[in-house]
Amino acid sequence: MLGGPAAVEAGALALAEAALARIDMRQQHGVHPRLGALDVVPFVPLAGTPMRVAMASAWRVGEALAGRHALPVYFYGAAARSVARRELPDVRRNGYENLAVRLATPAGAPDVGPARFDARAGAVVVGARDVLVAYNVWLDTPDLDVARAVARAVRERDGGLPAVRALGVPLPSRGVVQVSLNLLDYRVTPLPVVFDRVADEAQSRGVAIRRGELVGLAPRAAFAGRAPATVGLPAFTADDDLDVHLARVRREELSP
Repeated sequence: MLGGPAAVEAGALALAEAALARIDMRQQHGVHPRLGALDVVPFVPLAGTPMRVAMASAWRVGEALAGRHALPVYFYGAAARSVARRELPDVRRNGYENLAVRLATPAGAPDVGPARFDARAGAVVVGARDVLVAYNVWLDTPDLDVARAVARAVRERDGGLPAVRALGVPLPSRGVVQVSLNLLDYRVTPLPVVFDRVADEAQSRGVAIRRGELVGLAPRAAFAGRAPATVGLPAFTADDDLDVHLARVRREELSP
């Protein structure tokens, strides 16, 4: 959702209503880390908006979610209320399956809302952060060990590329595995650098790249001058370009 603070906050709360009504964590299964049905709500300042505006939105929406739905809410990123909760992986650690135990401890108490385990909805993480490019690379193999090895070689935590997080995950319905990546700062490490490194690491293990996959939108600058097809995204269109949508919103705001 793209717009001014009031509109985006209203949209986030409407999304929460829909997600919490439809998703039952007791029935949900998957491989990606998560804490609840809504899971994570990030506010991202764009077009010169100060981070403090996104932080204020995060706090207002977090308070509203806790009050309306009686859910535990954790704040992360620039909106975090403790250093230990600045990084999303730290907040999500051990996931939904360990949430009941976590909420029963002082260290696991939410920032707002009850320290109560709701088996259907879980918990919500709300934050403020810079633009993040969520990007996956499918490897042409079902071997999960290969995907995990490539992820270790690429991610910053294990000595790989700066501002990059990565996990190796299976895609059973596709018969392949995936390197799931978050580019925390595309200015530091853009998409071509990540794609080329993943491709090299996979090739060194005798595995080819099946395709790339963009989750959401990406700023044009994230491609560092390369065509989307060269990073596994041949179907990339203007609808996937964040700059196009920002320009449209600006035009609408200037229209009489």
